[in-house]
Order: sequence, then C-alpha cells, then structure tokens
Amino acid sequence: MDNRPERIGRTLIHNGAIVDIYQDRMQLPDGSEENFDFIKHKGAAAVVPVMDDGRIVMVRQYRNAIDQYTLEIPAGGLNGADEPTKVAAHRELEEETGYYADMEDISFLLTLYTTVAFCNEKIDIYVAKNLRKTCQHLDDDEFIDVGIYTVDELADMVLAGKIVDAKTIAAIMTYKNSL
Repeated sequence: MDNRPERIGRTLIHNGAIVDIYQDRMQLPDGSEENFDFIKHKGAAAVVPVMDDGRIVMVRQYRNAIDQYTLEIPAGGLNGADEPTKVAAHRELEEETGYYADMEDISFLLTLYTTVAFCNEKIDIYVAKNLRKTCQHLDDDEFIDVGIYTVDELADMVLAGKIVDAKTIAAIMTYKNSL
C-alpha cells in the first residue's frame, strides 16, 4: 500500500537567483490537506582537492545564512540544469582555490541531498588530484581565504564541531574512510 502524500497544488512564492521558493498543497494519506514549504535548487558540485602530499585544500568564507565564517571544500552551483557536475567541480576548484587539475584527475566521490525535509539541493562531490597552482578567479561577491590541512586535522575539526558545513563533513569523512 502506498501511503505517499499527493501534491495537489504548487504556488511560486519567490523566484530567486539561486533558489525558488514554493508552497505546496499536499493531500495526506488520511485525506487531510496541509501546506508544505519547498525550495527548488538548481544543483551544485563540490570537490576535495588533494595535494601530492595528501593534504587537502580548503576554503574559508563568510556565510550570511549562519552569520559566521566556515571552512569548506570548494563548491558552487551549476551554470544551468544540463551542466555536468564534474565540469562545475572542475571550474569551482580553480575559481575558489587557485589550483587546477586536469579532468582525468577528477573522480567521483559521492552524491548527497543537503536538506531533504524542504529542499531538493543535490550536490555531486569529486576528488581532484595532481593539482597545479594557478590563481583564484573569484566571483564579485566572493572573498575566500585558502588553507591546506591534513585529512586527520580536518576529521578532528569535524568531530570537534569546528567544521559545520554538511557537504564538507560528508566529503571529508567519506574521503578519509576511502584511504
């Protein structure tokens, strides 16, 4: 028996640059109706940049939503629904860190949905190796500091609650487990 709620209506509340916000009218399995919030995201990609010595390149940036600086793996939104996530990860690597990797040196690590209760944001995460130093190409609204850490340092920061970004936590711990 399928007790899945049925969407009986969707209203666009806000059309934004990164997300669209909707109110969905849902009929629940018991026949009652409720409004659910839904945030539609265009999708994103991220990358774990691994230096030849095994250390990981990270970015530190201010995040308005939580009003604090965060330490994260490089990531960014897709430049269109049909942009391959590997292409986006490749682009974000150099833009945010100033390091470059050939496409064949970038491999898939995992896929995650960031906030399944109300948002469909899906992020494919890759690992980049054989990095070469170039220069950052930041967007006008980006002010990013770059740091390099060992996997163990990052895992310790995750466990100590110093890294709070979900994609970064998942990526670092998955990558550490793969070693």
